[in-house]
Amino acid sequence: MSNIYESAEATLGFISSPCLTKVELRVACRGISDRDALSKPDPCVVLKMQSHGQWFEVDRTEVIRSSSGPVFSKIFLVDYYFEEVQRLRFELHDISSGNNGLRDADFLGAMECTLGQVSERLDWIVHSKGRACMKQVTAEELSGNDDYVELSFSARKLDDKDFFSKSDPFLEIFRINDDGTESLVHRTETVMNNLSPVWKSFKVSLNTLCSGDHDRELKCTVWDWDSNGKHDFIGEFHTTFKEMRVEQEGKQIQWECINPKYQMKKKNYRNSGVVILNHCKIIKMYSFLDYIMGGCQIQFTVAIDFTASNGDPRNSCSLHYIHPYQPNEYLKALVAVGEICQDYDSDKMFPAFGFGALIPPDFKVGHLGACTWIQGVVEAYQNCLPKIQLYGPTNIAPIIQKVASSASEEMHTKEAMEYFILLILTDGVITDMADTREAIVHASHLPMSVIIVGVGNADFTDMQILDGDDGILRSPKGEPVLRDIVQFVPFKDFKHASPAALAKSVLAEVPNQVVDYYNAKGIKPKLASPGKLTTVLSTVH
Repeated sequence: MSNIYESAEATLGFISSPCLTKVELRVACRGISDRDALSKPDPCVVLKMQSHGQWFEVDRTEVIRSSSGPVFSKIFLVDYYFEEVQRLRFELHDISSGNNGLRDADFLGAMECTLGQVSERLDWIVHSKGRACMKQVTAEELSGNDDYVELSFSARKLDDKDFFSKSDPFLEIFRINDDGTESLVHRTETVMNNLSPVWKSFKVSLNTLCSGDHDRELKCTVWDWDSNGKHDFIGEFHTTFKEMRVEQEGKQIQWECINPKYQMKKKNYRNSGVVILNHCKIIKMYSFLDYIMGGCQIQFTVAIDFTASNGDPRNSCSLHYIHPYQPNEYLKALVAVGEICQDYDSDKMFPAFGFGALIPPDFKVGHLGACTWIQGVVEAYQNCLPKIQLYGPTNIAPIIQKVASSASEEMHTKEAMEYFILLILTDGVITDMADTREAIVHASHLPMSVIIVGVGNADFTDMQILDGDDGILRSPKGEPVLRDIVQFVPFKDFKHASPAALAKSVLAEVPNQVVDYYNAKGIKPKLASPGKLTTVLSTVH
């Protein structure tokens, strides 16, 4: 028994290489066929990357309604490794009206390439079900400036383009590149039936906005949205970020929105409205390592499924069977993830829980103990198996609520000192879905992430819903998650891959989740001492 931990650890072979740079990918399509004579497609592009033979979703664009030639404002940010062949897959979907998920979408086709092939621009013909279109992907390497800018615009007295109602305006911002081409930076929401709209504030990186060049020309265009996708041009103006920064000094800045055709034809033409910059603020963006070096600790908690569906641990077919030399899937997943997390926790004490077992006398969630290092969790897991009766149901909401209670206390300190990661290892469909959704929505406001690893061959459809990859997760009352904090990975996808791939997949989103939480709260990392810097860098794989 004593060599199981060492055996699992030895099989992992953690391999990682430093990210050389980051690349922005922009996607546009042309010539998507109409669904039928009366309706145009509602396209969306999903980006996937290949890892150890498996395709994993990285991100997806927004859905553009009624468009056969969409230019997506969503920008994919990808780490670039020179020494690796990074395979990409761009899937084009036609999304059903009133639904942003892929479950009922019409798959139009896909293109595959490597990140190296994209270089600056890649055009591809996509064919599917007799429908063909041109897909265009452009790539741009980012400079070292990671700061963001928060902008807020409004307009006044825009031209009315509709006969029976007022215009439905939206604003697009384009960056003018060195070669004269235009790159879409941001597209606002549409404000319906309003000639003096106030658009929602938004954040965009300075790299994306102006390539870090404050004098770079920006083109801003105002449109009147039409449901058929043929939007009416209202007007445009040109500016620079340097000009926008004047607003930071308390001076209001505005631009006349000009329609060049009207300007040429109408003698008394002044403008087609005025666009006003209400707010401009540069936001310093900190990295995951900034917070870790500033003293932020990763509080790692493990919850293990002890329901009867796992099988009798004494039977070799059981998912909990302890083989003398070969670790079971629970142990492999536990060690793979725990080995990474323990490097970011100074006290190395990990609370471990079990659920679904009959543990006398109160038959509640069982606490395996606060274990030292991951090896301690492994030993606690092995020791408890002969003492409990596997039963049910598979309720994970109490576990999430328990960790959320600790995270809630940390939130009130308003410092970046502790971030909580809950690893749930389970073999089947959860039975308290409504309560779990409620618990996750609540936890999305806290310094907390949830990782779920599905063990065995059960139907994990519900887990995909919790992951939020097929739309925004909502509570039973309809409240959406504030941010995506759940990552689900089925262990069976890694049976024929290097075990290190599991750790990489389940932990891939955690650094961004940590950064997103603290940046959204405006919480800065503490300054790291030289000694702390040396310690952290020595533990980073």
